[in-house]
Amino acid sequence: MKIGIDCRTILNPVEGERGGIGHYTYYLVKTIIESDKKNQYALYFDWRVKDTREFERPNVEIKHFPFSQYNSYLPFAYSHMLIAAYLMKESLDVYHSPVASLPFTYPKKSVITVHDLAMYKNPSWYPSQIITSKLLVPQSLRKADKIIAVSESTKRDLKSIFNINAKKIAVIHEGAVVDKIPVKNKKIDSISKYQLGNGFFLFIGTLAPRKNVVTLVRAYKKLLEWDSEFSAYPLVIAGSKDFRHEDVFNTIKELKITKQVKYLGYVTHNQKIELLKKATAFVFPSLYEGFGLPVLEAMTCGTPVITSRASSLPEVAGRAALLVDPLKELEIAKAMRRLLENTDLRKRLETLGYAQAKKFSWQSCAAQTIQVYQSLSKK
Repeated sequence: MKIGIDCRTILNPVEGERGGIGHYTYYLVKTIIESDKKNQYALYFDWRVKDTREFERPNVEIKHFPFSQYNSYLPFAYSHMLIAAYLMKESLDVYHSPVASLPFTYPKKSVITVHDLAMYKNPSWYPSQIITSKLLVPQSLRKADKIIAVSESTKRDLKSIFNINAKKIAVIHEGAVVDKIPVKNKKIDSISKYQLGNGFFLFIGTLAPRKNVVTLVRAYKKLLEWDSEFSAYPLVIAGSKDFRHEDVFNTIKELKITKQVKYLGYVTHNQKIELLKKATAFVFPSLYEGFGLPVLEAMTCGTPVITSRASSLPEVAGRAALLVDPLKELEIAKAMRRLLENTDLRKRLETLGYAQAKKFSWQSCAAQTIQVYQSLSKK
């Protein structure tokens, strides 16, 4: 088989840009080409990625979509006409898009990965995305021969929102990698400059409404009100600013805890892993996640986790985390207090977290994805 994979979501892995869907695409592709020597692969990048040497293999072709630097000028025509015409010449047996979007005019067999359906669960979490929500995603879901859902939760959403036949959906969990990436300047890539001390609560994620950071900040304020000694454990927030991020900073000012809450902004992969390993606990009260990779990464690092009893998060965390109602700040605060006051609980969650994390791997993800490709070749 000749399998094409859209790698445009991979940004700059050498410098640690592996967030979100780019992270998924990077590790999936790397693991597939390391394990599968039988099939032929064509990996499609755009002009932003110049160095693709780590993807080179005898059975792998590295390609760049033509004129990709002009995508911003005619995005619809480029993505759905030019790309389709280009792929038609490639004679692919299967084309895999790691996002829920396919070129409209591409007629051959295809696979898409659906990470979450948050924009449909609560549109207020996002700025208006009419073309994507009303046209691109529904059309791609119909066109795709197979849909990979990253969790059972996402599969349920696909069935309930779009009435997708369960036989068309394959649930394939992601994995987690917490190895550090070799970089030229280790000092710049260290978290020592943040001066965080010996213990802290950690949140990692974009400052988007569905991440529920405002409620986390309010819960932390309640924790401080119970005992002034808890202020020795700051709340560390790491992640890019996003839609309505001002709500988070306004809440911090309103509650007068600007000294106790430290915002680091975007952190690299290496900094993220260092933060997770040094945190007293990872607190992730998200309202909705398609998979919840940060929770898996925290458990892989041996960090106690507090997370939501919502969407896919119980599926990933199992019994290895303290599950809370994300809408109840008091419940979140009590969980934070339990972890501070109970050393045995922290150790137990560390042990359980390691065991739970071993159930997820990129090797398993890659093997199951290859099986999806092969199932289409038989049709």
